[in-house]
Amino acid sequence: MPITPEQRDEIDRLRAVTATTRRATVPALEEILYQPVELLDHGFVRVVDYMGDDAAVVQAARVSYGKGTKKVSEDAGLIKYLMRHRHSTPFEMCEIKFHVKLPIFVARQWIRHRTANVNEYSARYSILDREFYVPAPDQLGAQAVINRQGRGDVLEGEEAAAVLRLLREDSERAYSHYEELLNQREDGTIIDPARQGLARELARMNLPLNYYTQWYWKVDLQNLLHFLSLRADSHAQYEIRVYAEAMLDIVKRWVPAVYEAFTDYRQGGAHLSRNGLDVVKRLLAGEAVTQEVSGLSKREWRELMDQLGRSEG
Repeated sequence: MPITPEQRDEIDRLRAVTATTRRATVPALEEILYQPVELLDHGFVRVVDYMGDDAAVVQAARVSYGKGTKKVSEDAGLIKYLMRHRHSTPFEMCEIKFHVKLPIFVARQWIRHRTANVNEYSARYSILDREFYVPAPDQLGAQAVINRQGRGDVLEGEEAAAVLRLLREDSERAYSHYEELLNQREDGTIIDPARQGLARELARMNLPLNYYTQWYWKVDLQNLLHFLSLRADSHAQYEIRVYAEAMLDIVKRWVPAVYEAFTDYRQGGAHLSRNGLDVVKRLLAGEAVTQEVSGLSKREWRELMDQLGRSEG
């Protein structure tokens, strides 16, 4: 189960409390504060704290030249200007803290973003739950032929059934051996009173990467947007992308003007190289440009044509 009874009790307790504050709060985000968004088969992401809002970004941007304008439309325009011209520091004035439950192999991808504060569940101190990720059948992709780190066609029939069986059997067997090494069951029962059992920090070694871990992840808005620009992209691995997409929905609640600017200029926009921009200018002038005379590699040409919605032929 994604949420344990103990965690549910804690969430209900926290949501029952209302605090009076002079700090900026965001009603749309307050609605879902502490509530988990369930993902994959046992995972979730939830907001446990935040600081700042759209106005905090505007305030930081205007500190260098005074009070300026105050209209919401002008604030939104300023945020778009900041996003468009890659002024990053005003977005660093907002922060958010997530509680995330995710497979270990997803956590290993995620931790590559070294711009956040992280505190992870300790398997040296506590025993991991018997919870592991098994992909849905429609996510069982074969190895892609062109993209060495991507998926191709979905496996079907007996091959798909065999993969799912192996994943479940191996995961269950590994956890049973984990309990044997610990000399302790998941519920705390000692298996053999005559044995000590292996230390938790060593017993965890045999568990596969599809087992779940949890962490608190605190990040400023600027670095969160960078994370989302990569991980909420259609080319990102599915298992991390579902988390990023859920977090992008949270950003929409939290800072709607920033969300709009981000989707306009980062997600929905395109970055062109000098040669790529030159190709666009030549095409607009009516020139029949080919890859061979473009100054672009075959891959760069293919990516540019995809951005422009043109076939490679």
